[in-house]
Amino acid sequence: MNFFSLLQSLDELLYEVMSWLVFYPMTLWRVLVRPLKMMDYSDVEQGDASDEQYTDTLSPPLFLLLSLILVHGAEIALVGNEAVVVSKVGLSALVSTSTDLIMLRIVLYSLFPVMMATRMVRARRQRVDRDTLRAPFYSQCYVAAVLAMLLGGAVILIQLGHDWSVLVGTSLALFGFLWFGFLQTAWFNQHLKCGRVRAFGHASRAMVESLVVMTLLSSLFR
Repeated sequence: MNFFSLLQSLDELLYEVMSWLVFYPMTLWRVLVRPLKMMDYSDVEQGDASDEQYTDTLSPPLFLLLSLILVHGAEIALVGNEAVVVSKVGLSALVSTSTDLIMLRIVLYSLFPVMMATRMVRARRQRVDRDTLRAPFYSQCYVAAVLAMLLGGAVILIQLGHDWSVLVGTSLALFGFLWFGFLQTAWFNQHLKCGRVRAFGHASRAMVESLVVMTLLSSLFR
């Protein structure tokens, strides 16, 4: 790579990173106000050419990653390093930096999109492969990012240790799960054209599977 090619690459990288300052809040607002429409928007974008996708928003996985980085920054500022970063026991020794912890968390929170997407594909009686799983996974990353922010904020409040912060943090976590569960029920109901009870069953099953796997993986690093 010659010097001018390097400059061009840096130019593109700088523009991309700085554009996040514009598109992250825009994407967050749209997900908060119209979560189901944003999930539908992601489905439509998956049908476009790769260089034409998500031109006016952040891509769902990137949105999830940046949301976790923001929560991690708030955690460092308010309560300090997570215990798993400090600990050198067992698998926690693999998580020695903030970058490692963020990567671990994006894997954990990505369990929600992948479990929801898998349940949707199976409910449609389709074969689970890279093509059928991609669109629902991407759309789920939008709402999983908001869930990650709500739960991350709840954990920070609980870690502060005050009576009021523990109460608010617990309430925030409960609200996050209720919001996410209600949204998933509506999502299954919309895409499967089934009744609310059946949609609730699909959403609950995928949510329980996600939490079980998330708990098991998290326990390996404690």
